[in-house]
Amino acid sequence: ESLAVSRPSWKASDREKGAERRVDERRRASHRTLVTHVKTQHSRPKMSAFTMASVGITAPRAVRRASAKKSASKAFSARAASVSSGVSLASFAAPSKAAAKAQARALRAAVFAADKPDRSGADAKDAGKGQKVMVIGGDGYCGWATALHLSNRGYEVAIVDNMCRRTFDDQLGFNSLTPIKGIHERVRKWEEVSGNKIELFVGDICDYEFLSAAFQAFEPTAAVHFGEQRSAPYSMMDRTRAVFTQTNNVMGSINLMYAIKEYAPECHLIKLGTMGEYGTPNIDIEEGYITIEHNGRTDTLPYPKQGNSFYHLSKCHDSANMLMCTKTWKLRTTDLNQGVVYGVATEETMMDPALINRLDYDAVFGTALNRFCIQAAVGHPMTVYGKGGQTRGFLDIRDTVRCIQIACDNPSEPGEMRVYNQFTEQFSVNELAALITEAGKKIGLDPKVINVPNPRTELEEHYYNAKNSKLQDLGLEPHLMSDALLDSLLNIIVEYKDNVDQRLILPGVNWTESASVAKTVAKVAAK
Repeated sequence: ESLAVSRPSWKASDREKGAERRVDERRRASHRTLVTHVKTQHSRPKMSAFTMASVGITAPRAVRRASAKKSASKAFSARAASVSSGVSLASFAAPSKAAAKAQARALRAAVFAADKPDRSGADAKDAGKGQKVMVIGGDGYCGWATALHLSNRGYEVAIVDNMCRRTFDDQLGFNSLTPIKGIHERVRKWEEVSGNKIELFVGDICDYEFLSAAFQAFEPTAAVHFGEQRSAPYSMMDRTRAVFTQTNNVMGSINLMYAIKEYAPECHLIKLGTMGEYGTPNIDIEEGYITIEHNGRTDTLPYPKQGNSFYHLSKCHDSANMLMCTKTWKLRTTDLNQGVVYGVATEETMMDPALINRLDYDAVFGTALNRFCIQAAVGHPMTVYGKGGQTRGFLDIRDTVRCIQIACDNPSEPGEMRVYNQFTEQFSVNELAALITEAGKKIGLDPKVINVPNPRTELEEHYYNAKNSKLQDLGLEPHLMSDALLDSLLNIIVEYKDNVDQRLILPGVNWTESASVAKTVAKVAAK
């Protein structure tokens, strides 16, 4: 029986093109009317070059902010009036850092509101109709949540996984805080709860024969690539795991691109990278590419990469390989440089206890905020590495799955590799600890913080300003970190806190002590 399915064309029909032209004409007419209005009502609407650069807009879009400027002038007039009425100037003291960030977010939202695509139907049960998405690494932390999110919105989903993440736990004596079911039971329960079937291919993408058979059977229109060893500490444990990380990650990605080239040339590859590829440069981090002028010549080049572990370097190699294959074979690719993900609950993973996602708290696979929340819940001091000034981008797992959906819905052109920085907020480690301390006290916890020697070789105080506008311009509405979110996460953790083995909390992998002989992180070492 033929398994071929009709594949949606990426080329717009003449009718769709005509509709797009009419929309463009209406927008241009509206713009001309607005410009005429501004010229007659505002003699010289201005926007500083700094402001324009910081929000990434061009001059025509700046005109739209004339009304916003008018509103701002009213606010300043109100301030002056209140001062003359005897209100203390202290009430207008400089806003806190958090307030400044909130103000900046609100400003950006106002600037781009008119240009954001309409994603009001993104949560419809048939939003992904016609798309077939292969989620590689679909049994993992981000992959499982993504597979359910897409399936619940009408995308036809297949999971490809070799279960190696579960093997790592068995080898090292680790465990998920939340009790997760086997992948077969998970998939059966999802079909029972939702009525949607997820196909399952159990195997290793480093085995090209297996991967090519899976591609021919499923015929994906998009492939989401989570299927890599994703822990920096794991990659630095010893030579064996360093070699495994690089071999598994780089070879698997190369196999995947060959499978797309040979069996699904229109398939859109969405590869999960990491913000760690950039390192911590003393300049702003752009989204994938940077324009450089050198000796009188200008070019736009991939942003320099400074991976700080064998894991991060494997991602750098992936990006370079993917760019070459994209240009050479005219692939459609998107590279998502993801920040640190936190949280455990999405709409789908909370629909039944058998669907709950994994939540790691050990020092090898646990991400910073998740680990801190778990430490606070069980009464263990939060372990800040070194000075705690290390700053990174963070995002809620609910935003991870939405970013993937946005990428699926906006495929790149043949021969184009798009790069998005996938995070919503930036925090230092110390700021995270302070947020969790405050949230923990509200639910009766007494979180403490301790500084421990940093096992990593990294800057502990540094400049960090990464751009992250592209996904929001495509319609992402972030779930920003809040007391309510932290309360919810902490309450889930408290429910399962008896599963915590406190011997796994302290760091057990040191960058400078990575050995040529394979080792195992023994629980007794953390006593």
